[in-house]
Amino acid sequence: MQQSNTTPVPMVSQPQPPDRPLVHRPASVTSRSTNTRRHRTTRSHTGGVSYRPQNEFPNFAQTGDVEIIINADGQEKRYMLHRLILAQCSGFFETGTSEEWSKAQARGQSSGHGPSNLLGRIREEDIPGTSAYSGGVRLQWRYELDLGSKDDEVPMLVQKQPQSTIFGGDANQPPPVPHKPPPPAYGFLRSMSNFSAMQSASHISKANPHTPDSDIVRDYDNLFRIFYNYAPALDAVNIAESYIQCKSLLALADMYDALEVVGPRIDHHLLQFQGRLWKQIAKYPPSYLKLGYLARSKVIFAEALVHVVGQWPSGSSQLKHTVPPDVLEVIEDKVDELQERKMKTEARLFRLTLTTPKGERVTPTNAYMDWLALSLFRQWLAENTTPPPPPIPKTLEAQQRTGHAQPPLVSSGNLFRLLGTGGSSYLARDEMKRFVRLRPDDHQRDTLKKFEKKIDEIKAIAREIVRPLMKNCLELDMGRDGGGLGYLTCTRVDEEDFPF
Repeated sequence: MQQSNTTPVPMVSQPQPPDRPLVHRPASVTSRSTNTRRHRTTRSHTGGVSYRPQNEFPNFAQTGDVEIIINADGQEKRYMLHRLILAQCSGFFETGTSEEWSKAQARGQSSGHGPSNLLGRIREEDIPGTSAYSGGVRLQWRYELDLGSKDDEVPMLVQKQPQSTIFGGDANQPPPVPHKPPPPAYGFLRSMSNFSAMQSASHISKANPHTPDSDIVRDYDNLFRIFYNYAPALDAVNIAESYIQCKSLLALADMYDALEVVGPRIDHHLLQFQGRLWKQIAKYPPSYLKLGYLARSKVIFAEALVHVVGQWPSGSSQLKHTVPPDVLEVIEDKVDELQERKMKTEARLFRLTLTTPKGERVTPTNAYMDWLALSLFRQWLAENTTPPPPPIPKTLEAQQRTGHAQPPLVSSGNLFRLLGTGGSSYLARDEMKRFVRLRPDDHQRDTLKKFEKKIDEIKAIAREIVRPLMKNCLELDMGRDGGGLGYLTCTRVDEEDFPF
């Protein structure tokens, strides 16, 4: 029997690839390739030509289309912001970057010399990110701060000739190159060179970090920070310094028609001072009335208005030529309303009377001691509500020198507070004793006690009459003595009283 010469085929679990010649590469080639790949995985291109500029406040280098340069007091700050946000927050930028204005700028550029003239035949729909009224190019606006030629001129942003290309950048700059690694020989040098460019693009200040910012630079920075919903950099410790910063920022926002956006931020910042703010408003009510009006702050405006109305006309010189007529109209209406209430209250006090057990009004015939108590109270009230008469000059020359000058009016705030307090705050026991001693026949212990009892009864009635004037409409806690204020604070400010 003949045996077969075929060799058994081993069983394998995986198919073998077809036979092909093996090519062995030199070890040096394999090693170089491996090292090159490992080196690329750990190589960093930060700062190289593949670096992308930042796209965050204050430099939106990739999406920003409005360049703003603030240069004042030896300090410079640059911004690359968005027209859409600036136009929504400021009427100044809305007008300056409007469609009609931008068309005029684009036509002026297309007739000149530049790359926009060469690329005028490119259709707009072929270029992503272009504006519908920019003539086929991506338009950019440029503003610079003009300090003016005179000292009394207010610095103002002035729109300069915009520079635009279809690539969305400066016309003097070349378009961005594709992302590729730099040559090995110059990689380190280019990285260091572009690292300096990063610092310039990020607007890192080269000045001493301890140097305080210019007031103008600070105000513009806070203005743009608020536009982008960032908290303004205002003093949160010293309320006097914070007031100065807020006032300056509000004046800037008013100039650029942005009070509706900036005002709530100022209101929120100042209300954080709480009790210190109320005390500061009590010291300078006209100043805070103007600030509250600009900031559209109902709390600050109402607090200052109560003080202004109570002190009127002492603060009229500071407000008549500095606030709008509608604010003065509100003040005058509240002053007239308060004066009318005071006159009605004084009339009721002078008509105050007592009655006998039979229900009759006291007279010298039916209740002499009660009538004396009423006479003393009315005399005290007249002395404190009527200015004293001018002194009589001794000679004719002295009379000519004095003229017809009237003595200052007595403040009625303390008077009504004394009446509202009652007790021994006025017409104390010693004063009543001196009054009773004027008639030696009636100076007895029982008579003095009866007289004191009638005076206390009159004081209780007077306290109820002046109670409406004792109401405190301030956020400031004045305590039992009225906080030392010599005027009334009962002015009520309703929603329809706000002029904004």
